[in-house]
Amino acid sequence: MKVLALNGSPRPIGNTSNILNDVQDEFGREGIEMEIVHLYEYRFTNCNVCLTCEIRGDGRCMDEDDGFNPLLDRMRSADAVLLAAPSYSGACPSVMQTFLERAHLVLEKSDLGLRGKIGGAIAVYSHQGGSLAYNQMVDFLLNNGMLVCGSNPLPIVRALNSPQYLEDRSGMKGVRSLVSNMVSALMRINGYE
Repeated sequence: MKVLALNGSPRPIGNTSNILNDVQDEFGREGIEMEIVHLYEYRFTNCNVCLTCEIRGDGRCMDEDDGFNPLLDRMRSADAVLLAAPSYSGACPSVMQTFLERAHLVLEKSDLGLRGKIGGAIAVYSHQGGSLAYNQMVDFLLNNGMLVCGSNPLPIVRALNSPQYLEDRSGMKGVRSLVSNMVSALMRINGYE
């Protein structure tokens, strides 16, 4: 079983990436592979709703040069997708928003390739926007027909400079709860429970 985690933070070493490293260790202890993709390594072009993805009918965006299509294929082949992003100006950073906008349209107009997969989201904020960033990511997962795992408390972590995420005990409890729920869902879907 494999989880593909998308790091929507533009910071190479920050709270979001460090949380994902911790989460990767937790999945590993359960025998589940997790790959982290750092969206800041890509330069995605914005979706202009040309609908070429619908005309082509092959589940691909017409822009073949920015790594978007191979990444979308990796999402399709994963058992679960975990989205993680900080709140910038009260919402997800632009790299995450650009990716989610394009992915949603391509998937909607083609194969709904994430339908039935397990999904989860983690948001990080310093003073505002954590809930909005979290909801943006969860909405993407739900709109793609994914089985979205929740947690109690929600995996919304308050932190400014890394490793301040460790100080938010409630937020990190939510992250651990999310991982536990995703592991349980993956086990059930794959016939291990």
